[in-house]
Amino acid sequence: MNEFLTPGQLVRNPDHPEWGLGQVQSVVRGKITVNFEELGKVVIDADHVALDLV
Repeated sequence: MNEFLTPGQLVRNPDHPEWGLGQVQSVVRGKITVNFEELGKVVIDADHVALDLV
């Protein structure tokens, strides 16, 4: 789902818009670390969450 993401890109989690805009920090073996404005760093399982590229 998220194989197109690379560090530095801006994303949103459509399931949690209250988290705000996030910047991809890393993508490693299906785990995406994103630093969100309102939540901070979150590790997301790419197999379960489809992030929206901004």
